[in-house]
Amino acid sequence: MTAAFRAYVLEKQDEEVHGSIQELTMEQLPEGSVTIAVHYSDVNYKDGLASLTNGKVVQQYPFVPGVDLAGEVVESQDDRYQPGDLVLCTGYKLGVSHYGGYSEYARVPGDWLVPLPTGLEPKEAMMLGTAGFTAAMSVDALIHAGVEPTSGPVLVTGATGGVGSVAISILSKLGYEVYASSGKVEQAQWLQELGATHIISRQESEQPIKGALGKTTWAGIIDATGGAALGERLKSVAYRGAVAVSGNTAGVKFESSVFPFILRGVQLIGIDSVYCPAELRSKLWKHLATDWKPDMVLRQGITEYSLNDVPKALQTVLNGQAVGRQIIRIAD
Repeated sequence: MTAAFRAYVLEKQDEEVHGSIQELTMEQLPEGSVTIAVHYSDVNYKDGLASLTNGKVVQQYPFVPGVDLAGEVVESQDDRYQPGDLVLCTGYKLGVSHYGGYSEYARVPGDWLVPLPTGLEPKEAMMLGTAGFTAAMSVDALIHAGVEPTSGPVLVTGATGGVGSVAISILSKLGYEVYASSGKVEQAQWLQELGATHIISRQESEQPIKGALGKTTWAGIIDATGGAALGERLKSVAYRGAVAVSGNTAGVKFESSVFPFILRGVQLIGIDSVYCPAELRSKLWKHLATDWKPDMVLRQGITEYSLNDVPKALQTVLNGQAVGRQIIRIAD
């Protein structure tokens, strides 16, 4: 292993957070049983927040962000992993309180890792990343809640984002009728290519509904945006339908009555990909590598950056300008 390597490091100076490419040594990596040569990482909204002075993600500095990584094991004290194994890591404390993926090398606990499943390359794994995994969790939640392709249409909010685009692709492969809601009307054709049956504007999906309940429109909803509109959407979910909520880009608060739940039996399911149990995590990654693999997402809507371009990529996601997935090429 190299004596020194490059990483994107956040530092706090005069109460302001700044990031730069720096050289680190292996001794500066945090504790962990497996050391990885990182091939790729990606960009999530949480990564953008981590770079902000008041982002409320990172608590201690200096720090290496990046909540996802994929690469090759170079050293292991865990019998489950050997040098040369390809692995991925998403969630847990990576990129939040434990040095993350924007680094040529990373060291993590073995329990955080997933062996890269057959059918996925490290680059493809990061084209999916936390966003793609969250989409898979959301689809899995709807299925286990009893929402089937014959149940009726499924609404996906934030459709051009990472969670939304992968969710559309998976749902389409499984035979669901998908309504994609987006504020980026210029991306309508791409959303249709992903498998969306109908495209509706963000404003249409956020329309206030008079009264405690509205017309039953959706068998299920994958809501990657949250906010006040979630309370309105609940009013239009069909009997025994389900809503999987994973994001808060539209806000963290919403209002609702008990009526969708006690009169229609609507299920509101929270999606937490950070501490997803290992067994489910492994199962869903295998789906993403095989029968759920979102081929169109992996061919289109991918923007690749180098490690030097991390600031640009972070600003893009913070500005709400990201379409599809952004990945970071760590190893040249």
